[in-house]
Amino acid sequence: MSDPKSIASLYQQVTRAAWLGLIVNLALGIVKFLAGVFGHSFALIADAVNSLADFITSVIVLLALRVAQRPADEEHPYGHTRAEGIAASNVALIVVISALLVGWEAIERITGSHQTPARWTLWIAGANMVIKEGLYQYKVRVGQKTGSASIIANAWDHRSDALCSLAVLIGLLVVRVGGPGFNWADEAASLVIVTGIVWSGLRLFFSSASELMDVQADSGFVEQIRQTALEVAGVENVETLWVRKSGLEYFADIHIEVDQHMTVAEGHRIGHEVKDRLVEKIASLRDVLVHLEPFPHTHH
Repeated sequence: MSDPKSIASLYQQVTRAAWLGLIVNLALGIVKFLAGVFGHSFALIADAVNSLADFITSVIVLLALRVAQRPADEEHPYGHTRAEGIAASNVALIVVISALLVGWEAIERITGSHQTPARWTLWIAGANMVIKEGLYQYKVRVGQKTGSASIIANAWDHRSDALCSLAVLIGLLVVRVGGPGFNWADEAASLVIVTGIVWSGLRLFFSSASELMDVQADSGFVEQIRQTALEVAGVENVETLWVRKSGLEYFADIHIEVDQHMTVAEGHRIGHEVKDRLVEKIASLRDVLVHLEPFPHTHH
């Protein structure tokens, strides 16, 4: 098994990032909702719904990370690491549904008459854009460092939010410059936001669904495992290597070829050395199942 301290460090980094997202999204959601109501901007209200959906996402991710860290037990011999993927797929559906509801409201409002948004709403939209881009930069670094699919997806969600805030800013500027005759631009901006939310939600859903279906891990990561195994003395070749991702961690099945005249005991020793080398060198590798094949190996 991998070093518990290394795995714990990965979870700590991801948990900190999730907590930061939770606090910021809740604050932004409340501020933008109040600004939208009192500043008469439906685009800001739509953006607030987006932030509050992100807040719910962060809550679910935190709960999933807590479950994922539970040790393996009799009923779950592979651990609870799939909790993150299950949470991400459910969150994605919540995000898409909430966006479609907001979009429907925007379509109904776009031809109606309503008050021109207040000038100060421009500052709210601009500040939100800067904060969201900062969150994207931070979380994408954490996600790439830890290999967390949910944090990387959440990072791109922040980038999408920053672009949506830019749309809000443009919409509000059009209304302010063009006057009451251009009030429709506020609802048009909210529809741009809805499109961005739906896109992010669908991307998150398909990404987490792929992980739950045990898709082969990233080719670069697989090659790292292959090269590390080949470094062990006595390993002549890696015949087969399957690697699946589960939450922040990975499971590998590797078939190594060893001298066909080697004793069972010697082959067993090499197999254990391969496993120990892999889990020691690659912190996110939870477990490795090593199979021995004779070298040279003839396929039938």
